[in-house]
Amino acid sequence: MKNWLKKRLDPGERYGLRVTLLALAILLVAIPFGLLLREVTQQGSLTRIDTSAARNLHEEVLDHPGVVTLMQVISFLGGPPWFYLLIGISAGMLFKQGHPRLALYLIVTGLVGGAIDSVVKIAVDRPRPSLVSPVATARGQSFPSGHSMTSAFGYGALLLVWLPVIAERWRRRVVIGTVLLILCIGFSRLVLGVHYISDVLGGYMLGLAWLTASTAAFSIWRVERGKPKVETEEGLAPEVF
Repeated sequence: MKNWLKKRLDPGERYGLRVTLLALAILLVAIPFGLLLREVTQQGSLTRIDTSAARNLHEEVLDHPGVVTLMQVISFLGGPPWFYLLIGISAGMLFKQGHPRLALYLIVTGLVGGAIDSVVKIAVDRPRPSLVSPVATARGQSFPSGHSMTSAFGYGALLLVWLPVIAERWRRRVVIGTVLLILCIGFSRLVLGVHYISDVLGGYMLGLAWLTASTAAFSIWRVERGKPKVETEEGLAPEVF
């Protein structure tokens, strides 16, 4: 046991500390997601808060078409078509610049993340909020919020790839702006009445878990290829830029 633990915590071991930290990071996200999923599937007390919040937000925006339009624009920035465009353009630029592995990271993160969202939606099979005179509609199941999940891993992956090209004095502001945009996208789904609060929270948790796993896998590959480890605030591969 002592030798096994030493290997797991030894940065010099091939599958040592990096894999252990990856497992811990995913576990820290998985535990609250599991608790949230239990509330949703077993109709826990949180679902009553969900229903009340959905109705109240819906009533607040019924007579404010300008707010609805703004929320629809923000919501679009978290939708699959927009991300396919962003990831496609970014991946194409990276391929053209001779960085195929970074491009592959974006493509795999996007496609697999979308697949995970679809599988969980089908497995949970939660209906969307049922409201009188809805201001917006959406297809498919409700849990988790695909927009929230996609914005979490999508903008997160794009930020990690392009962070090295952003001047250091602007990085903090860009990171804060990205986080605020992700939060606004989730809020827009609530205001439009197409998701519950637990859907949005579940989307964020699942998106963060997948971003963590995908990024860790890329980082482990870097070290396996003899490249130096980098801190998250430096981006995925600062040396290529």
